[in-house]
Amino acid sequence: MSDPKPVEFRGSSFDDLRAFPIQARREAGHQIDQVQNGQEPDDWKPMNTVGRGVKEIRIRDVAGAFRVIYIAKFADAVFVLHCFQKKTGKTSKTDLDLATK
Repeated sequence: MSDPKPVEFRGSSFDDLRAFPIQARREAGHQIDQVQNGQEPDDWKPMNTVGRGVKEIRIRDVAGAFRVIYIAKFADAVFVLHCFQKKTGKTSKTDLDLATK
């Protein structure tokens, strides 16, 4: 078995993830761990509007819906681009632009 890929957080994504409620934060950590070990998260969707190979982990919690946007197609690391709480049915343009940046 190969070593897990390291995780690199971009922009404010690490602080944003730490602001999640504890259960959502634990679930996000578990899902990121799966990605580090070459597996798919339990609930995800492609985010081609952000870029090729970008995916969104979907976390549902009693406190709401949370998202972790990442890219793992590079050999050197899993890059977490943006973490946020989703408040509407459609991901906001602001969140998409931040992940793209």
